[in-house]
Amino acid sequence: MQKVMLKLRGIEQVLEGEVNEQGTVEIQGIDYELDALPVDVPVNGTIYGTLLNYQGAFEVLEPAMKEAPYKNPPKAPVLYIKPKNTFISSGKPIPLPEQVEALEIGAALGIVIGKTATKVSEKDAQQYIAGYTVVNDVSIPHESVHRPAVKEKARDGFCPIGPWIVSRDSVENANDLRIIVSINGEVNQENTTKNLIRSVEKLIADVTGYMTLYKGDVLLVGVPENAPLAKANDLVTVEIEQIGKIENRVMNEQDVIGGDTV
Repeated sequence: MQKVMLKLRGIEQVLEGEVNEQGTVEIQGIDYELDALPVDVPVNGTIYGTLLNYQGAFEVLEPAMKEAPYKNPPKAPVLYIKPKNTFISSGKPIPLPEQVEALEIGAALGIVIGKTATKVSEKDAQQYIAGYTVVNDVSIPHESVHRPAVKEKARDGFCPIGPWIVSRDSVENANDLRIIVSINGEVNQENTTKNLIRSVEKLIADVTGYMTLYKGDVLLVGVPENAPLAKANDLVTVEIEQIGKIENRVMNEQDVIGGDTV
């Protein structure tokens, strides 16, 4: 059984539970089907995304990184923030902005920080991990690598998270997890965290070498290359082995108010 931490809509406290082999969740001695639980976003800290941490994604953009203004690939992790306005839970609609044809689906393993982390060594990094969650790092397709893609990545509803946080000790090896993106039930992308340039531990060490991460913050390991595109009314599923899956439907922005359809 996997130990998980989750939040339900309308309940402030974080609940502890266990997921069994049948996929049901035991909370306070009662078994629930996941689809019957009104799960909410299980995290409340800052979410930091990481660029270029999959070998394939790095290779795709490597030629552009050698051009002006950079002229050389980055030597440290390249981070960006997914602000709280982007957070939605599994089951909530992803807004498709007007005049945008499709959205990039960014399947990402989220490392949930368990305590204040500053200048952490790679050897000690596991001690600072509370657990892991599934994140869909949604963005409007864009090509520029020369400036922060705020308009493309920080829009309302552009970061589905959940359905829970799986405890660190329930995951055998976070650097060897299969990742699958399906759209309308058809597999569109498969990858694995074995293809990370910086492992989970190395990423934590490198990031905390120059900035502090706090309890509840989430560090995304990165998004694989060839992110699939989802259009209006598409049902998007992001699944990570041993962690769980989240499902969200893309809906036209004018049909979504406060994260719900109208």
